[in-house]
Amino acid sequence: MPKQSPTAAVLAEAAGAAGTGAKGPSLFPVPALPERPSLVLLCGMFAGVGTLHFVHPRSFDEMIPPALGNARTWTYLSGAAELAAAALLAHPRTRRFGGWWAAVLLVAVFPGNIQAALDGGTRGAPAPLDSAVAAWIRLPLQIPLVLWALRHARGCPLRRSRS
Repeated sequence: MPKQSPTAAVLAEAAGAAGTGAKGPSLFPVPALPERPSLVLLCGMFAGVGTLHFVHPRSFDEMIPPALGNARTWTYLSGAAELAAAALLAHPRTRRFGGWWAAVLLVAVFPGNIQAALDGGTRGAPAPLDSAVAAWIRLPLQIPLVLWALRHARGCPLRRSRS
């Protein structure tokens, strides 16, 4: 059997982390293939919505409960928090924390979703997302979003192999 180069050994170890059966810690904790589409979609959702907070802040301003004060400040803070969630979820070393961050963030913005439903929709959002029906449908959909974030917080991509 020919001797394996150090580069080939690192690549083989990385491939093992992706599910080919190698044991031990990996330099590149690559999630298993079924996990990757879910993670990419979740990161993309947070990155996209976080960006929209800065590109079209007016529609998010409308969702801020008046009791919180300056809506634009809260819009920018929540947008930055969503971008942080995307970044934290994207990197293997921060993914668990990112999952928890995302789950807590989804719970924290829930009052804004309630406000949008009570106001009869999100003014300034594109149709049909501006409707009262969409605002009310969004409320129960927060539950699977929180569970989705928690799935990554519980370490699916970084889970230790059972040997």
